[in-house]
Order: sequence, then C-alpha cells, then structure tokens
Amino acid sequence: MRETSEKENLQVTEAFKVGEASYFEEELAAAHINLEDDEQGQFALTVRMWVIGVVFSIIGCGLNTIFELRSPSISIAKSTAQLLAFPIARLWDKWVPDYEVKLWRWKFSLNPHPFNKKEHTLIFIMANISFYTRMTVDLLIEQKKFFARDTPWGFEIMMILALYLIGFAFSGLTRSSLIEPKSIVWPGLLSTTALTGVLHSHRGPEISGTWKLSGFAFFCIVFSISFCWYWLPDFLFPALSYFNFPCWINPTNRVVNQVFGVSSGMGLLPITFDWSQVAYVTSPLLVPPWAIANVAVGLVFWIYIVATACYYMNALNTGYLPFQSSEIFDKTGSVYNVSRILGERSGFQLDVAKYENYSPVRCLSSLPPIGIYMPITYALNTALSIATLGSLIVWVSLEHGSVVLTAMRKPWDAVQTLISPKKSQKVHEASDDVAMWWYVISLALGLFLSIFAIEFWDFDLRWYGVLFSVFIGAIFFYPVTLIYATANLKVGVEIFSRIIGGFLWSGKPLANNWFVGLGYTTILNGLSFSQDMKLCSYYHISPGSVFIAQCVGIIIGTIGQVSVMNWALGHIQGICTTDAINGFSCPFARTDFNTSIIWGAIGPRRFFSAESGYRNLFLLLILGGVLPVIVFFLRKRYPTSVWKFVNVPLFLGGLNYIPPATGMNYGSWAIVGIFFGFYVRTNYNSWWRSYNYVLGSALDSSVSLAGLVIFFTVYYTGASDKFSWWGTTVYKNTCDYQGCPNLSLSANETI
Repeated sequence: MRETSEKENLQVTEAFKVGEASYFEEELAAAHINLEDDEQGQFALTVRMWVIGVVFSIIGCGLNTIFELRSPSISIAKSTAQLLAFPIARLWDKWVPDYEVKLWRWKFSLNPHPFNKKEHTLIFIMANISFYTRMTVDLLIEQKKFFARDTPWGFEIMMILALYLIGFAFSGLTRSSLIEPKSIVWPGLLSTTALTGVLHSHRGPEISGTWKLSGFAFFCIVFSISFCWYWLPDFLFPALSYFNFPCWINPTNRVVNQVFGVSSGMGLLPITFDWSQVAYVTSPLLVPPWAIANVAVGLVFWIYIVATACYYMNALNTGYLPFQSSEIFDKTGSVYNVSRILGERSGFQLDVAKYENYSPVRCLSSLPPIGIYMPITYALNTALSIATLGSLIVWVSLEHGSVVLTAMRKPWDAVQTLISPKKSQKVHEASDDVAMWWYVISLALGLFLSIFAIEFWDFDLRWYGVLFSVFIGAIFFYPVTLIYATANLKVGVEIFSRIIGGFLWSGKPLANNWFVGLGYTTILNGLSFSQDMKLCSYYHISPGSVFIAQCVGIIIGTIGQVSVMNWALGHIQGICTTDAINGFSCPFARTDFNTSIIWGAIGPRRFFSAESGYRNLFLLLILGGVLPVIVFFLRKRYPTSVWKFVNVPLFLGGLNYIPPATGMNYGSWAIVGIFFGFYVRTNYNSWWRSYNYVLGSALDSSVSLAGLVIFFTVYYTGASDKFSWWGTTVYKNTCDYQGCPNLSLSANETI
C-alpha cells in the first residue's frame, strides 16, 4: 500500500484523535488484528476464494433481494456468510487435491495452501457488496410498481451499476485520508476481525482473570446460547422483545403508554431481552464510549426533554397524533392517504385540486394549504437532519480542514496521472497498488451511465439533476464516512437530498426518487466500499486484489438484483399490494414511496409554507452551524476537559433512526455500550481484551442465523398462524402499540 509522507501522517494522526485514541493498539489486539503479516507468501486471489465467494454472493444477493420485498423481511447478514464460508473452505482444504491448472498463459493451483484469512476476507467483502440491496432495488420497485413507470433491463442495470460505481469512486478518491491512516480504526469492523481471528486461531486458551477459555470456545458457547434464546423474543414470547410492562399493567392510560411505550412512546424504561432490539442502530459493543455518550445526551435532551415538552404543549398540533410514528396524518388524525392526491394518468404527479380538497387548512393567505401533520419525533427528526447538515460542514472545516485540503489535492493528482502516466508509473510499479485514475474512470463511467439512462428514457430528472445530486453526495461523503469510521454511527443526509430535490422538481416525485438515489445511496455504497478496503488493509491484502474482488461483487450485485426483482414482479401473485401472497407487500419500497410523495409531489414549498408551521424547523440550521464553533473554542480553551469528547454532529444527528427506532432502542443500546465500553473495559480489562469483540460477533451472527431459520421453519411454512397466547398478544393490547394520541378528536372535529 502506498505510504504517505511523514508530514501527512502527522497531520492525519492529529486530525483524527477523537476520544479514546490512546486505546488504538489495545482495540486492535482485542479484535485479533495483527499489525504484521503472519500469512506472508500466501495468496488471496485463489480458485477457492473465487468459487466460494461468487457462489455465496449469487445466492445471498438473490435471497436478500427477494426477501427485501416481504413483510416481515428477513436477510442473510454478512456475518452469517462469513461464518458459513469457513467450514466449506475447510472441506475444500481436505477434499480438493493440490492440482495445477494451466489456462493460456496463467498457471494456478486448486489448493495451494490451507484456507487463510486473506481469502476469507475477500469472500466476506464480495458478499458484503452483493448482499446490500436496501436503497438500491427499492428505487426500481418504487418506480415500476408504485409510480407505474416500466423500464427495460438496460435502464435498470445502468442505474444500479451507476449507484455502485459512483460510490466506489467516492471511496477510492478519499482512500488516503479515510482508509490509509492507522489512527482511523473503523470500529464497526472489529467484530468481523474478531470472528475471523477465532476461526483461524490455532492458539491455546486465553487467560482472562479466572477465565481460561479460548476465543473460539467462547464464541461457540455464546453463539449456541444466543441462537436458542432468540426463539423466545422472536417467536415464542415476543413480549420479551417489547418489554413495556408498565403498559401491560395499565394498557388504556395514555400518559403511561406514551412515557413507557416502546412502539409509539418515548421508551423511558429501556428494557428488552432481544439483542436485535439492542443492536437495532448498530452493535453497542463496537461503538466507542465517547460516541455513545454523545448520542445518549442527545437522546435525553431531544427526546425526553424537548420532544416531550412540545408534545404535551401540543406544538404543531402533535398532541392529536401518536408521540412517535413513521406515518404522516391528515386533518382528522388518520394516516394520510397519498392515493387521494395523485393523478395516476400523469405519472403519479400531484393533482393540486385533489390535494387542496383532501385535507385543507383554511387560512386567509393566498398560499396553498398544507393539511399534513407529523408526529413530534418525525418533525424533530426532520429538524435535526437539517441542523446536522450545517454542523457537518462547520465541524469538518474546523476540526479536519487540513486533511480535507490534502484529500482535495488527490483528484488533481489523478488528472496529472492521466496527462502524464509515465511520471506516476515508477511510484506504483514496485507494488500492487491501485492508481487514482482507476477511480476517476469509475466516477466518469457511473456519471455517463446514469445521465444516458435518465436522458434516453426521458425521466423527469435531467442530466444536470444527475450532476447536482452526485455533487451533493461528494460534499457529504467525507464527513459522513469520517464519523462512521471513528464512531461506527451513520449520520444521514437523506432528508436534505429530498428537500433539495423537492425544491428543484416540485410535483415530480419520480425525479425526487432518483435524485435521492444518486445523492444519498451513493454515499452509503461508498461507505461500505471504504469499510471493506480498511478491513483488507488489516490483513495486508494488496489494493489491486481488493479492487478486483470489489468489481466482481459490483457486477454480481447489479445483475443479481435486477434479475431477481424482475422475476419476482412477474411471478409472485399480488406483489407489492396488501393482498400479496406470503406477505410480499414491498414494505420498504412503500415507505420510501410515501416519503417521495411528501417531498416530491407535495414538495417542500407547500410543506414549509407559513401556514404549516414547519418552516420554523429551518431555524435549527443556525443551531447546527453555531454549536461546532462554540465547542471548538471551548475545546481550545479547556483542552483536558470533557469538551474534548463532544461531537456536535453526533449530538444532533445520532438519533437519525428515530423513527422508526424508539427511545427503548437507543436507551438499551447506550446502557449496554457504556457498560461494556467503559465499566468492563476499565475494571475487567483482560476480559474485555479477550472476549468483547468475540461476544459482539457471536451475538450478531447467531441472531441473524436464528432469524433466518425461524422464518423458513415457522413463518414461511405458516406454522405460526395459529400460535397465540398471552406472551404473543399482551404488548399489542395497549395504547402504546395502537398509537393512542394524547388529545382526542370527536367524530366531526378536525385538527
């Protein structure tokens, strides 16, 4: 891998010292990461890796795509693929002979050496690329089923491939500042490396205080217990998952259910016995305690104080709605029926007459009425998303300005490489590196494919819309990825893309749909590519090998998603409707469709009109811009105080999963994360170093595999249809589950 200069390394190290930087080496050791290459001389791109990786990618992509369309959805987690690939590769070691095959000029062995961590890692990243179907295939489902805009395979392959390539380019062009610096740990990878370490470890028992148990044995024990336990909260006793017992005691008391509720309430008592609920945001065992503390403070302030005060003061008429919901509502307090405001013959664009007659707000102004009402947490999420945008830009400028300037010079270096390739040839000829211009070509190809598809098939989003959306993605890719690389938390900018798209293409939700895809989905794709590159650097896999494996994963993911989606739309009866067989109602695509209607059809001009009251949410943009400046100067003035741990983008944007996540999800996540990340790490450090990340990997992979088994054996077969008892219904028979509002409307009364 290319070495940065000493000056750059110093700048990068200083720039990325966040919170627990002194724990760097300890974290790597606990995650079974060896800074030296202990498999030097062994190969990564072997026949074994290609066969297992391609097969897993194809099967996993197909299953995840098809079950993305189902409610309840199920997916094969990448940790499951990582776990299952290991015994298959070991069988290859045992049964396949070391036979040399000659193919034209190349010679390769079928079994050159025992299955190693480099091969395992490349299998994992190929699966990771092709398994991720959320926010990609959903764009096509929305377009084809809900917007009734059918397109040929050519358009679909071009657009999905463009989303991959643009994100791939973002990742490669920022490699020197987000991947290569050793001080950026990417904590989300540590459970992956821990699992790889225990699977490939041949060491004896690890000693942790009075514990004498190898990491692999510990993994097997926890995995088995967790696998068996998950049958209780997921199927046999789901009340353990939604453990809102105060609501069971008084199911009709609205205040009790709003305060302690875990479905539509604030979740003030965050108790759950379901790991999938605790790790709903991300595994708390992988997040640094300083990051958890920032989000926990945000939870207390924004949800338990601000949102609660606004709700019971009936601010923005939120008292007539549930405290929390992902739905929007009309003037009667019912879920907003978007089908009543659209003209199907006009490509599902807004029918102004229908819109104004459906749920109008009478006012003296000549401005159009709004008639849409958001629950308080939905409105707060929108406001905090706007504030986060300002904080991201100011925070990066203040804290990481030098690194940004260094990264911005890299594209110019790529241009120089294209103009004078001989000049850079000497730099790369000694190592299997990836030249910057490879990623420049990926970006150019992604832009070409998306612009050609949009223009040739005559979509509302024009070529300049493609360029502008990608420009937005390029601006926010660095800060969003930087936060994820240091805190393992995603700060979303989807709302910003939707608002900008809504202003530019008002009344055209399909344009809004693809504007968000090109401006936000590309960020998520690029973040995933960057994480995989960092993982490969831990195992000393050459960038060239990683580039090839990722390209193959992109091809499989693109063709697999488009193929399976078209098969499903043509062969599953009633798909994407409420009458679909086996629950194939396309829940995620339907939710995204409703969001596209809000910001694309109705549009931010109406949504933020003076009558709606939501215009004031933009005031938080000022807060987002000012807070990082205040914290920056406080940190300079008091460098050893608590201010050095404050991260404003996390404080503002760390709760971006609310809704649909609840205070229970974030509360339980914070408690578990701080307990292990601070208390256990401080008081039982030897145990933490030996088992913390192994514990996280065992819990994540066991829950994923158990969920898959439960789905196919219980839900898919219909065996669960008649299974019912107190433990499966008690949490449903509450105001919390039913979403009771604080204030009621009479039969003829409106908000």
